[in-house]
Amino acid sequence: MNDLSIAATQSSPAVNSNWQHGLLSMCGDSYPENSFELFDPVINWVERYLDESDAPLRLELHLLYLNTSSIKAVMDIFDLMEEAHRRSRPVSVCWYYDEDNPRAAELAAEFKEDCSFPFDILSKTS
Repeated sequence: MNDLSIAATQSSPAVNSNWQHGLLSMCGDSYPENSFELFDPVINWVERYLDESDAPLRLELHLLYLNTSSIKAVMDIFDLMEEAHRRSRPVSVCWYYDEDNPRAAELAAEFKEDCSFPFDILSKTS
């Protein structure tokens, strides 16, 4: 399986994956003009990883701002992870936020409320 490496732009996060280590990371702001174009390969990668590998999946997020369509895409990813978790698959999220941006921590907490899998929200200074 090919790993993802999507460069950040002014309006979209950098996305990187490591199949061998079961890691997907996103870093930056997310308000792309076409969120489907950005997130479709990410969602497909998660689906394939969960279908083809038995190893744990860890999602590391360093997201500062998400528009509505990006929030929907992240929710879709979390839904896939939740389904895998219900099947006893080890999945987890670690969402890092900057203490100077409490809104990012609040957003992460809102997502966490709907997830039963391990979901940590950590200050970048933690």
